[in-house]
Amino acid sequence: MTEVEFQLLLQRYLDGHCTPQECARVEHWYDQLGAAPLGARPQPHPRAVEGAVWQRLQQAGVGQGPRARALPPPEAYWRRPRLRWAAAALVALGLGALPFAWQRTAPPLQATTTTEHGWTRRANASPQPQSFRLPDGSLITLHPGSSLRYASAFAGPRRAVYLDGEAFFKVSKNPARPFLVFTKQVVTTVLGTSFRVKAYPGGKDASVAVREGKVAVQARQDADLAATPAHPAAAGVLLLPNQQVVYSAASQRLKKELVDRPVVLVPQAFEFEERPVAEVLAALEKAYGVHMVYDKAKLASCTVSITFYNEPLFEKLGLLCKSLGAYYQLSNAEIIIHSAGCQSKAAN
Repeated sequence: MTEVEFQLLLQRYLDGHCTPQECARVEHWYDQLGAAPLGARPQPHPRAVEGAVWQRLQQAGVGQGPRARALPPPEAYWRRPRLRWAAAALVALGLGALPFAWQRTAPPLQATTTTEHGWTRRANASPQPQSFRLPDGSLITLHPGSSLRYASAFAGPRRAVYLDGEAFFKVSKNPARPFLVFTKQVVTTVLGTSFRVKAYPGGKDASVAVREGKVAVQARQDADLAATPAHPAAAGVLLLPNQQVVYSAASQRLKKELVDRPVVLVPQAFEFEERPVAEVLAALEKAYGVHMVYDKAKLASCTVSITFYNEPLFEKLGLLCKSLGAYYQLSNAEIIIHSAGCQSKAAN
């Protein structure tokens, strides 16, 4: 059972909509969770997720207050039925940190593996992403309908893999042995970082998006295999976090842009009370690692009072521009702010 399926089952249980068999399954699962040794506990919940739920219960106020006793360690805590069901409710309601804890700690699933003539091929014919490690320790999450091929020995000056479909790579760092991902359309080179490559068989386009670090991408035809992020090819593209490149077979060009939903790279305080607009833009630049282009002279006299919460970057920009009577556009991997300035406000 996957994490998503398990959360849906818990939600049905809490809503009273699950079948008798499903109810029995949940109750049996929790009975085992509290009694079984750590190594024998039923999946899909690993110990790290138990700890995460326990911490979130503490944050939510369970076991807190002037007369409350401290919560016991997670191992003992899970044996308390009422608290177990409170934890079930929190998991089912989708606490923000848990999916990420699951992704980091869930045991890797094995894709179908075949070896022939010194090459290993892993294919994912299941409906769920599957994870495995390469001989160098790099973690690969292979999406449904995708396959990855690599030399079984995985030796030599370069670590080369060949992808059909989509995969997320968390590459073990080794500057002496660059890691290359070949697709039909592009070659992606890293020294050690995390990124996603999407290039399904039969598709004309391909994309590479960076989670962290630096990634060098170039068209596969006439690719310079000696290129690295430190020394990218002249015709290639260097990507940083929150950036992606899309290769169009029709134009045979690489287009650099921001990912659809940039993530916060460096947390910032987003509460501004009559602060210069330039200060707000600088905070957004630092948080998301993006480059803002605007007319500093026109915005020099502009101040704003605004508070951002968990809105996506582009929603934050929309709110800011609305307060200024401005608008923004994306160009390559930059954000361009268009504003007439605040001279009229200053005059009033």
